[in-house]
Amino acid sequence: MTHARRALRAAAIAACTLLGPGAFAKPVNAPQPKPTNMIFVLVDDLRYDAMGFLTPGLQTPNIDRLAKDGVYFPNAVVTSSLCSPSRATILTGQTARNHGVVDNNNSSEEGLTFFPKYLQAAGYQTGFFGKWHMGFDTDAPRPGFDKWVSFKGQGTYFPTEQLSPEKIAAGERQMLNVDGAHVKRAGYITDELTDYAMNWLEKGRDPSKPFFLYLSHKAVHSDPLPPDRYKAQYSDLQIKLPASMANTPENNEGKPLWVRNQRNSWHGADFPYHTNNPMTEQVRDYYRTLSPVDESLGRILAYLKKNHLDKNTMVVFYSDNGFLIGEHGLIDKRNAYEPSVRVPMIVWAPGMVPKGVTNPAVVRNLDLAPTFLDIAHVAKPAQMEGKSFLPVAEGKIDEKTWNPGDFVYEYYWEWSFPQTPTTFAIERDRVKYIQYHGVWDLEELYDLKSDPDEMHNLIEDPKWLDSKITLRKALFDQLANNKGAHVVPYTRKTSSGLVDRNIDGPHAADFPADWYVQPNLPTKMNDLFADSPAKAKADAQGKSYHP
Repeated sequence: MTHARRALRAAAIAACTLLGPGAFAKPVNAPQPKPTNMIFVLVDDLRYDAMGFLTPGLQTPNIDRLAKDGVYFPNAVVTSSLCSPSRATILTGQTARNHGVVDNNNSSEEGLTFFPKYLQAAGYQTGFFGKWHMGFDTDAPRPGFDKWVSFKGQGTYFPTEQLSPEKIAAGERQMLNVDGAHVKRAGYITDELTDYAMNWLEKGRDPSKPFFLYLSHKAVHSDPLPPDRYKAQYSDLQIKLPASMANTPENNEGKPLWVRNQRNSWHGADFPYHTNNPMTEQVRDYYRTLSPVDESLGRILAYLKKNHLDKNTMVVFYSDNGFLIGEHGLIDKRNAYEPSVRVPMIVWAPGMVPKGVTNPAVVRNLDLAPTFLDIAHVAKPAQMEGKSFLPVAEGKIDEKTWNPGDFVYEYYWEWSFPQTPTTFAIERDRVKYIQYHGVWDLEELYDLKSDPDEMHNLIEDPKWLDSKITLRKALFDQLANNKGAHVVPYTRKTSSGLVDRNIDGPHAADFPADWYVQPNLPTKMNDLFADSPAKAKADAQGKSYHP
């Protein structure tokens, strides 16, 4: 080494020593990471297992790719398995007892704040495309969205569906509300909604701002109608129906009367939706109608990759509720059985969440709004009841550390017996307790670890007495709203199974004293123990009693 080079090297080392490690720290004005874009794809009535990687023969290559390159949550659930209540929960982060949208007919959104409003305040552009369905009355743009494409109620698959031949000949078509203006439908609904969403991504938004896109499909809601290009798909696929669909004494044992009677009704597997269409053909059309949804997802993923947005965009794939295809002789949703409350859920975000992971966390629709806000670095508002699942999706904490607590389910009746009654349920440590309000019928208790198909009702099993009473009390306590009140006439049951009705409201007039006769009270609790002061004390405390 020459003298000149040695001198230069020594000077460089001295300079580095004088500058110290702080000299190589990031400048204060260094570019910050780009905000994460978000795409929420909501499918309607999609079963938890209606994906190719779970059901042999089902072709969903893009959904499968999402799971292969992202995080799959097999235990995702909804707190109300019905379109409007579940969608309101997704948008508000609140349960039905708090947001008040308890059925498909209630279009009142008074006092509700939807999470996209907070995203707008944080600088996000927001777009909604598809089925809103909080009531049937309006398709008007809602607060929180810069772009709006929707329709009233359930909508239709085809532009001429539900129109008379005379109206079709006159040029009438089903309509979309596009930013407040009504536009005639032009194509199959899944394709049309995707076209609008893609046009907004490509041309309609400000590329300098992060975006949140909510694509809410009508598919695969009943009656599922596929486009012509998929009408012959799955013609040779062997459709496997659940074993519990068979009307046998073994399958019916331990099931409530309303379940057994519903078999021959609108939501029964014998005459689904009052038709003679066999369940195998119902399921075949259901799968066919899913294919355009998978195509739609493929278009979105291709756009993200082509425009180099795949490294800072999260895609969440979800359903508003599950769907039964004959389990326990039932179809549709609404009840608290596993195929009704469980939904498919995949989170895809390259570089943010791991690839090809199956995460057992019990994520609820209640947790979506807080998570989307968390991704945008927006604090969770006080009224939101859910919990961000971002840390568990990222793999920073495990599901036990994240655990949001009991899974509580609520559904409010829409039609009289034998349609689904008001249903409340609670699941804790894979033990599920179900009770029905307003009908004299059997409660249900299932150990999902050993009985995932809910075939063995343990409600009268003495070994499960403690679980039954503990979950009964926990369910009623948690059904209180955010003001601590029970605002609907819930059925609170004592440990002996008796009912306390409307404990927060007015009571019936006193029984005339001169008519009073000593009542014929139950003398046994669950046919196990006779009444006693000690039993009465335990009952008053909501505890199980053992002599």
